[in-house]
Amino acid sequence: MRALFLASALLTLATPAYADQRPLRFSVSDSSTMPMIRLSRGEATNGILYDLHRRIAEKIGRQAEHLVMSRARIQPLLANGDVDVSCYMNPAWLASDRPSYRWSVPFMSQRTILVARIDSPDVDLRALQGERIGTVRGFHYPDIDELFLDGHLIRDDARTEKQVLGKVVAGRYRYALSTHTALGWFNRSQPAELKLRVIDEMTEFPLHCIVRDEPDVPARQVLDAMQQMQRDGEFEAIVAKYR
Repeated sequence: MRALFLASALLTLATPAYADQRPLRFSVSDSSTMPMIRLSRGEATNGILYDLHRRIAEKIGRQAEHLVMSRARIQPLLANGDVDVSCYMNPAWLASDRPSYRWSVPFMSQRTILVARIDSPDVDLRALQGERIGTVRGFHYPDIDELFLDGHLIRDDARTEKQVLGKVVAGRYRYALSTHTALGWFNRSQPAELKLRVIDEMTEFPLHCIVRDEPDVPARQVLDAMQQMQRDGEFEAIVAKYR
Protein backbone atom coordinates (compact mmCIF):
# COMPACT_ATOMS: atom_id res chain seq x y z
CA MET A 1 0.00 0.00 0.00
CA ARG A 2 2.88 2.35 0.88
CA ALA A 3 4.52 1.54 -2.48
CA LEU A 4 1.26 2.33 -4.26
CA PHE A 5 1.01 5.66 -2.41
CA LEU A 6 4.58 6.59 -3.35
CA ALA A 7 3.99 5.67 -6.98
CA SER A 8 0.86 7.81 -7.03
CA ALA A 9 2.71 10.74 -5.45
CA LEU A 10 5.53 10.49 -8.00
CA LEU A 11 3.03 10.41 -10.83
CA THR A 12 1.39 13.54 -9.47
CA LEU A 13 4.75 15.30 -9.25
CA ALA A 14 5.53 14.25 -12.82
CA THR A 15 2.32 15.83 -14.15
CA PRO A 16 3.31 18.93 -16.14
CA ALA A 17 2.92 22.12 -14.17
CA TYR A 18 1.40 23.80 -17.21
CA ALA A 19 -1.81 21.79 -16.86
CA ASP A 20 -3.27 24.65 -14.80
CA GLN A 21 -1.69 27.49 -16.76
CA ARG A 22 -3.74 29.69 -19.02
CA PRO A 23 -3.38 29.45 -22.81
CA LEU A 24 -0.81 31.54 -24.66
CA ARG A 25 -2.79 34.31 -26.36
CA PHE A 26 -1.86 35.03 -30.00
CA SER A 27 -3.28 37.92 -31.99
CA VAL A 28 -4.80 37.21 -35.40
CA SER A 29 -5.67 40.09 -37.72
CA ASP A 30 -9.14 39.80 -39.21
CA SER A 31 -7.68 41.09 -42.49
CA SER A 32 -5.43 38.03 -42.83
CA THR A 33 -6.21 35.44 -45.48
CA MET A 34 -4.77 32.17 -46.68
CA PRO A 35 -2.15 30.92 -46.77
CA MET A 36 -1.32 32.92 -43.63
CA ILE A 37 -4.57 32.12 -41.83
CA ARG A 38 -8.06 30.84 -42.55
CA LEU A 39 -10.89 32.38 -40.57
CA SER A 40 -14.19 30.57 -40.29
CA ARG A 41 -17.05 32.29 -38.46
CA GLY A 42 -14.57 34.54 -36.75
CA GLU A 43 -12.24 31.76 -35.61
CA ALA A 44 -8.79 30.77 -36.88
CA THR A 45 -8.84 27.23 -38.27
CA ASN A 46 -5.85 26.75 -40.58
CA GLY A 47 -2.85 28.38 -42.22
CA ILE A 48 0.82 29.21 -41.66
CA LEU A 49 0.23 31.38 -38.58
CA TYR A 50 -2.27 28.92 -37.14
CA ASP A 51 0.27 26.09 -37.35
CA LEU A 52 3.08 28.33 -36.09
CA HIS A 53 1.11 29.46 -33.03
CA ARG A 54 0.07 25.94 -32.12
CA ARG A 55 3.61 24.60 -32.45
CA ILE A 56 5.13 27.40 -30.34
CA ALA A 57 2.57 26.81 -27.60
CA GLU A 58 3.06 23.06 -27.78
CA LYS A 59 6.83 23.40 -27.34
CA ILE A 60 6.41 25.33 -24.09
CA GLY A 61 3.60 23.11 -22.84
CA ARG A 62 0.63 25.39 -23.30
CA GLN A 63 -2.47 25.68 -25.42
CA ALA A 64 -2.65 28.35 -28.13
CA GLU A 65 -5.57 30.78 -28.00
CA HIS A 66 -6.22 32.73 -31.21
CA LEU A 67 -7.70 36.18 -30.61
CA VAL A 68 -9.13 37.59 -33.84
CA MET A 69 -9.13 41.39 -34.00
CA SER A 70 -8.66 44.32 -36.35
CA ARG A 71 -5.06 45.07 -37.24
CA ALA A 72 -5.31 48.49 -35.59
CA ARG A 73 -6.10 46.93 -32.20
CA ILE A 74 -3.10 44.58 -32.02
CA GLN A 75 -0.52 47.03 -30.67
CA PRO A 76 -2.85 48.61 -28.06
CA LEU A 77 -3.91 45.18 -26.81
CA LEU A 78 -0.27 44.10 -26.57
CA ALA A 79 0.49 47.23 -24.57
CA ASN A 80 -2.50 46.59 -22.29
CA GLY A 81 -1.50 42.98 -21.62
CA ASP A 82 -4.51 41.47 -23.41
CA VAL A 83 -2.32 39.73 -26.03
CA ASP A 84 0.84 37.73 -25.29
CA VAL A 85 2.33 37.11 -28.74
CA SER A 86 1.80 38.70 -32.13
CA CYS A 87 3.40 37.21 -35.21
CA TYR A 88 3.65 38.63 -38.75
CA MET A 89 5.40 41.66 -37.31
CA ASN A 90 8.44 43.74 -38.21
CA PRO A 91 10.18 46.33 -35.98
CA ALA A 92 9.88 48.98 -38.71
CA TRP A 93 6.10 48.82 -38.50
CA LEU A 94 5.81 49.84 -34.85
CA ALA A 95 5.13 53.46 -34.06
CA SER A 96 7.24 53.04 -30.93
CA ASP A 97 9.12 50.18 -29.31
CA ARG A 98 8.66 49.26 -25.69
CA PRO A 99 11.09 47.75 -23.14
CA SER A 100 8.48 45.07 -22.38
CA TYR A 101 8.55 43.73 -25.97
CA ARG A 102 10.93 40.97 -27.06
CA TRP A 103 11.50 40.09 -30.72
CA SER A 104 11.84 36.54 -31.95
CA VAL A 105 14.06 35.24 -34.71
CA PRO A 106 12.35 35.64 -38.11
CA PHE A 107 10.14 32.70 -39.05
CA MET A 108 9.79 33.62 -42.74
CA SER A 109 10.23 36.54 -45.11
CA GLN A 110 7.90 38.31 -47.49
CA ARG A 111 8.39 40.62 -50.42
CA THR A 112 5.94 43.33 -51.44
CA ILE A 113 5.09 43.05 -55.12
CA LEU A 114 3.13 45.07 -57.66
CA VAL A 115 0.65 42.82 -59.45
CA ALA A 116 -1.63 43.19 -62.44
CA ARG A 117 -3.59 41.10 -64.92
CA ILE A 118 -1.54 39.03 -67.34
CA ASP A 119 -2.38 41.35 -70.27
CA SER A 120 -1.14 44.47 -68.46
CA PRO A 121 2.11 46.03 -69.67
CA ASP A 122 5.20 46.33 -67.52
CA VAL A 123 5.41 49.67 -65.80
CA ASP A 124 7.56 51.65 -63.38
CA LEU A 125 5.55 52.27 -60.21
CA ARG A 126 6.86 55.83 -59.94
CA ALA A 127 5.55 56.56 -63.44
CA LEU A 128 1.96 55.89 -62.40
CA GLN A 129 1.09 59.48 -61.51
CA GLY A 130 -2.31 59.67 -59.82
CA GLU A 131 -2.97 55.93 -60.24
CA ARG A 132 -5.22 54.12 -57.76
CA ILE A 133 -3.32 51.20 -56.25
CA GLY A 134 -5.00 48.32 -54.46
CA THR A 135 -3.80 48.07 -50.85
CA VAL A 136 -4.82 46.39 -47.61
CA ARG A 137 -6.25 48.60 -44.89
CA GLY A 138 -3.69 49.10 -42.13
CA PHE A 139 -0.77 47.61 -44.08
CA HIS A 140 2.53 49.46 -44.17
CA TYR A 141 4.38 49.73 -47.50
CA PRO A 142 7.69 51.35 -46.46
CA ASP A 143 9.14 51.39 -49.99
CA ILE A 144 6.36 53.53 -51.42
CA ASP A 145 4.55 55.13 -48.48
CA GLU A 146 6.05 58.47 -49.52
CA LEU A 147 4.33 58.16 -52.91
CA PHE A 148 0.98 57.78 -51.16
CA LEU A 149 1.66 60.60 -48.71
CA ASP A 150 2.55 63.14 -51.40
CA GLY A 151 -0.41 62.15 -53.59
CA HIS A 152 1.72 60.66 -56.36
CA LEU A 153 -0.25 57.42 -55.92
CA ILE A 154 -3.66 56.87 -54.34
CA ARG A 155 -4.34 54.04 -51.89
CA ASP A 156 -7.52 52.07 -52.54
CA ASP A 157 -7.90 49.99 -49.38
CA ALA A 158 -9.70 46.68 -49.04
CA ARG A 159 -9.98 44.59 -45.89
CA THR A 160 -7.93 41.56 -47.05
CA GLU A 161 -5.29 40.68 -49.62
CA LYS A 162 -7.75 38.30 -51.26
CA GLN A 163 -10.22 41.15 -51.77
CA VAL A 164 -7.47 43.38 -53.16
CA LEU A 165 -6.43 40.77 -55.72
CA GLY A 166 -10.05 40.04 -56.61
CA LYS A 167 -10.59 43.71 -57.43
CA VAL A 168 -7.69 43.59 -59.90
CA VAL A 169 -9.31 40.61 -61.64
CA ALA A 170 -12.65 42.46 -61.67
CA GLY A 171 -11.04 45.57 -63.20
CA ARG A 172 -11.72 47.86 -60.24
CA TYR A 173 -8.14 49.07 -60.58
CA ARG A 174 -5.19 48.03 -62.74
CA TYR A 175 -2.50 47.48 -60.12
CA ALA A 176 -2.29 46.29 -56.53
CA LEU A 177 0.31 45.63 -53.87
CA SER A 178 0.51 42.11 -52.49
CA THR A 179 3.05 39.44 -51.51
CA HIS A 180 4.33 36.38 -53.36
CA THR A 181 2.71 34.18 -50.73
CA ALA A 182 -0.76 35.68 -51.14
CA LEU A 183 -0.49 35.86 -54.93
CA GLY A 184 0.55 32.22 -55.24
CA TRP A 185 -2.40 31.08 -53.14
CA PHE A 186 -4.86 33.35 -55.00
CA ASN A 187 -3.71 32.16 -58.44
CA ARG A 188 -4.35 28.54 -57.45
CA SER A 189 -8.08 29.01 -57.92
CA GLN A 190 -7.96 31.27 -60.98
CA PRO A 191 -8.33 30.11 -64.60
CA ALA A 192 -5.24 30.73 -66.71
CA GLU A 193 -6.62 33.87 -68.36
CA LEU A 194 -7.42 35.48 -64.98
CA LYS A 195 -4.23 34.70 -63.13
CA LEU A 196 -2.34 37.77 -61.98
CA ARG A 197 1.35 38.36 -62.56
CA VAL A 198 4.18 40.24 -60.89
CA ILE A 199 4.98 43.60 -62.47
CA ASP A 200 7.56 44.87 -59.98
CA GLU A 201 9.18 43.80 -56.70
CA MET A 202 10.07 45.83 -53.63
CA THR A 203 12.27 45.16 -50.63
CA GLU A 204 12.08 41.80 -48.90
CA PHE A 205 11.23 42.01 -45.20
CA PRO A 206 11.63 39.44 -42.40
CA LEU A 207 8.63 38.46 -40.29
CA HIS A 208 9.01 38.03 -36.54
CA CYS A 209 6.86 37.40 -33.51
CA ILE A 210 6.74 40.05 -30.82
CA VAL A 211 6.39 38.71 -27.28
CA ARG A 212 5.21 40.62 -24.25
CA ASP A 213 7.95 40.30 -21.64
CA GLU A 214 5.98 40.42 -18.41
CA PRO A 215 5.79 38.06 -15.38
CA ASP A 216 2.59 36.42 -16.67
CA VAL A 217 4.13 35.52 -20.04
CA PRO A 218 6.93 32.92 -20.52
CA ALA A 219 8.73 35.18 -23.00
CA ARG A 220 12.13 33.52 -22.68
CA GLN A 221 10.62 30.09 -23.27
CA VAL A 222 8.79 31.32 -26.37
CA LEU A 223 11.93 32.91 -27.83
CA ASP A 224 14.05 29.82 -27.07
CA ALA A 225 11.41 27.55 -28.61
CA MET A 226 11.42 29.60 -31.80
CA GLN A 227 15.21 29.51 -32.00
CA GLN A 228 15.06 25.74 -31.75
CA MET A 229 12.34 25.60 -34.40
CA GLN A 230 14.57 27.68 -36.68
CA ARG A 231 17.53 25.32 -36.14
CA ASP A 232 15.36 22.25 -36.71
CA GLY A 233 13.87 23.54 -39.97
CA GLU A 234 10.34 23.68 -38.58
CA PHE A 235 9.60 27.13 -39.98
CA GLU A 236 10.44 26.00 -43.51
CA ALA A 237 8.31 22.88 -43.08
CA ILE A 238 5.27 24.90 -41.99
CA VAL A 239 5.58 27.35 -44.88
CA ALA A 240 6.22 24.58 -47.44
CA LYS A 241 2.95 22.91 -46.43
CA TYR A 242 1.03 25.82 -47.97
CA ARG A 243 2.98 26.40 -51.16
